[in-house]
Amino acid sequence: MIGKSIHEISIGDFASFQKTITETDVYMYAGVTGDLNPVHINSVHAEDSMFKERIAHGMLSAGLISAVLGLQLPGPGTIYLSQSLKFTAPVRIGDTVQARVEVIEKTDSKNRLRLKTVCMNQNGEMVLTGEAVVMPPKVDS
Repeated sequence: MIGKSIHEISIGDFASFQKTITETDVYMYAGVTGDLNPVHINSVHAEDSMFKERIAHGMLSAGLISAVLGLQLPGPGTIYLSQSLKFTAPVRIGDTVQARVEVIEKTDSKNRLRLKTVCMNQNGEMVLTGEAVVMPPKVDS
C-alpha cells in the first residue's frame, strides 16, 4: 500500500483522525519517551499545578498528526520533514482529540507539501496548531 503522490493531491485537501486519550496512553507515552514529568503521571502533584489535574503530554497530541500523515494524507510512504507546534490548551485524560491536516502549499519540483496542522478537543477547543512539511511518496513512472 502506498499513499498519494504529489500529483494526486490538491491545495485544500484535508484528512483527520481522532482518539480519546486514556490514562494508559499517558503512562505508555511516559514510559516510551522517559518524560516522567509529574504533571502527567502524579495526581497529587498535578492538583497543585495550574491545571489542577493531570494532563497528557503535548507531544502525545502532536503524534496524532503523524498518524494522519502516515496513514491518510499523503499516506503510507510519506516522509515527515518538519513540524512547527504551538500548544494552546491542555489535553486532559478522557479528552477526545481530533488531528486535522490541510494542504496549503505544493512544490511539485521538490516533491514537498506544506500542511496546516490543528488538534481540537471534543468541545471544539484548539489544543495545538502548527505547520508540517512532508514529502509524499513518489510513484514509479
